[in-house]
Amino acid sequence: MPVDRRRALYLLAAFSLFIALFTGRAHIFIIAWLVGALLLLSRLWTWQSLHGIALRRRTRSRRSQVGRVFRESFSLRTTNWLPKLWMEIHDHSTLPGHRASHIVPSLLGKREYRWTAETVCSVRGEFLLGPLTVISSDPFGLFQSPRRLGATERLIVYPRVVDIRRVLLPVGYLSGGDAQRRLTHHVTTNASSIREYVPGDSMNRIHWRSTARTGDLMVKEFELDPLVDIWLFSDFSAKSAYDDGSIRRASPGGTIIPTSSQIPPATEEYSVVIAASLAKHFIDDERVVGFGAYTPNRHFVLPDRGNRQLAMIWSALAVAHCTSEMSLREMLSLETMQFTRGTTLMIITSSLDASWIAEAQVLQRRGIRPFCVFIDPATFNPQLDSSEVRGMLQLAKIASLIVGKDDDIGLALEQRPI
Repeated sequence: MPVDRRRALYLLAAFSLFIALFTGRAHIFIIAWLVGALLLLSRLWTWQSLHGIALRRRTRSRRSQVGRVFRESFSLRTTNWLPKLWMEIHDHSTLPGHRASHIVPSLLGKREYRWTAETVCSVRGEFLLGPLTVISSDPFGLFQSPRRLGATERLIVYPRVVDIRRVLLPVGYLSGGDAQRRLTHHVTTNASSIREYVPGDSMNRIHWRSTARTGDLMVKEFELDPLVDIWLFSDFSAKSAYDDGSIRRASPGGTIIPTSSQIPPATEEYSVVIAASLAKHFIDDERVVGFGAYTPNRHFVLPDRGNRQLAMIWSALAVAHCTSEMSLREMLSLETMQFTRGTTLMIITSSLDASWIAEAQVLQRRGIRPFCVFIDPATFNPQLDSSEVRGMLQLAKIASLIVGKDDDIGLALEQRPI
């Protein structure tokens, strides 16, 4: 519409000027100059409308979680005395359902306008916030000039987590490990040595006797408690992924398009939720937890404890997809030396290829204790048969929990292993 009006005025100005040159009538010259002046002033007005503005977007945190509300606040301030009739803000964020676009009403000189955007995070992953495009116009609507603000920020949406009251690991899986001989920044019952104080050390680490003896502040170094490490090993092989027929993805192997607030009926999503929930449960229980997966690139988080460790595991799970070309058996074979004797290895898989169980038996003979959380793909696709894998797990005497589609994951993980 603005283009049509503009073309009509261009033609009117050209036609008036042509007639004026041939007739010499002054009032036709005036019409031509007035139309030309209107076009010029409208163009200058549009240009200045997108200058002399300051647009800010603020987020409390660039971390969120599926099911939580993500909030952003915006402020647009004019920095000169020239009025702004209206401005249209287009947000190009990739977060699904994020509606931060807005129309700003007229602003007189040096005024500020604020608005807030709230979005319920429905999909895990890493998303871009921004860029923004600002569009304004002149009073006659002849020109529209966009201005792109390319600043972006990254938002990580952690996976959904379910509450787990307890996990009944078999006898011998809970404790009784060797001394770790590995320093940790956490305060534990195992003080191994002392060193000089460095800025940032907490006061409860100070060793007062050594401080009094040396005259310098000395702090204690701690080792991990002699408890068995727990490794979470998630299977994100493309061959282990099974979706319910109702699943829709943005691209092959990509993000699932949510249709409800429930966990999407896909083994990939169940695997992510289970791993994230187990990590939170064990870390809240002050256990030492490690994480390993091919997502599809090799991603390993060495065993540790604390909220920082939990954030690292959740960050890996947020972007994990079943796109690895490697099978679970190949993954376990490559990572055999990663696990120390006495480690509890919790394998989360939906693979119907029972060959990985033989690799788990090799780990058993090395003193590693495999524990399987089996997401039964037969409950996602009735044409599949998981009886062979379940039978092989029992024959190999590998403790296992079975999780099916629509099961309460929290309750399923609290059951006694079979």
